[in-house]
Amino acid sequence: MTRMPDAPLVSVVIPTWNSAATLPRAIDSVLAQTWAPREIIVVDDGGTDDSPALLADYGERVRVVSQANGGPASARNRGLREARGQYVAFLDADDHWLPEKLERQVALLGARPDIGFCSTATAVVDTQGKPVRDWPCGAGGATLLETLFMHSAAVSGSTSGVLARRELLLAAGGFDERLRGFEDPDLWIRLAACTGYACIPQALTVVVRTPNSVSGNLRAMCAATLASLRKNRALLPSEKRGRYWHAACAGALADYAKGAYRAGQRGQALAWLLQALWHSPLRRGRLILGLTLAMLSGRALP
Repeated sequence: MTRMPDAPLVSVVIPTWNSAATLPRAIDSVLAQTWAPREIIVVDDGGTDDSPALLADYGERVRVVSQANGGPASARNRGLREARGQYVAFLDADDHWLPEKLERQVALLGARPDIGFCSTATAVVDTQGKPVRDWPCGAGGATLLETLFMHSAAVSGSTSGVLARRELLLAAGGFDERLRGFEDPDLWIRLAACTGYACIPQALTVVVRTPNSVSGNLRAMCAATLASLRKNRALLPSEKRGRYWHAACAGALADYAKGAYRAGQRGQALAWLLQALWHSPLRRGRLILGLTLAMLSGRALP
């Protein structure tokens, strides 16, 4: 690993909760970076497995911070407060990086002072390492703030893909610990309101989809998504706080309805579609009615 003496310093924050099976892979991927971070901070969020013994093997290469269980947002915020680097990167304990990730991102932020945070294209795999899907950089067009309202996955890799300027993360208030899910897109929305963003098109982040992930809890995720859109509505331009915001809520509800239907939760799916129709009867009405008819007839969704 290399780093110029006067180069920006990077802190890597890894929250963990009973992740002993995957945590070494995450840490090793940071240690294998071609750009050496200043520090690796692992926040043990009240876990009860043998992670402390595994972390002890890394010695001074890893700084361990322990706290009572507070959830992912709380653990990330603790790491952010402890961080001493100019830039901060987050990495979930299930995920890992390719060796050039930090080097490419540091170079990007160094060349673009108008950019406050960046991410990379991402490969999504299952727990066996088999590809699930590609997660490319989002398409251009609308502003990032508007795109995040309509499509929360605009920041490829999300938490594990992002490198950000520490002072901007702190100024934005960090992760909202009241949310149980969607806390990462919620922060990207607030960052997008005050700074620029860019994405490196090479897949340098690997996100592992696990059956027990928070994102698998559809009801909690939907509630958190709607709460985030509601509280961040004022960040939109005044002319887009009406129909545009309603369309964003309708789109989110329709997406969660699809997920609920595929999971066999037909009643919940139809309830969310009715809410979506209320939010946007004109702009999204045809799509929502089509989905409703498909669900009622038992057809497969597109």
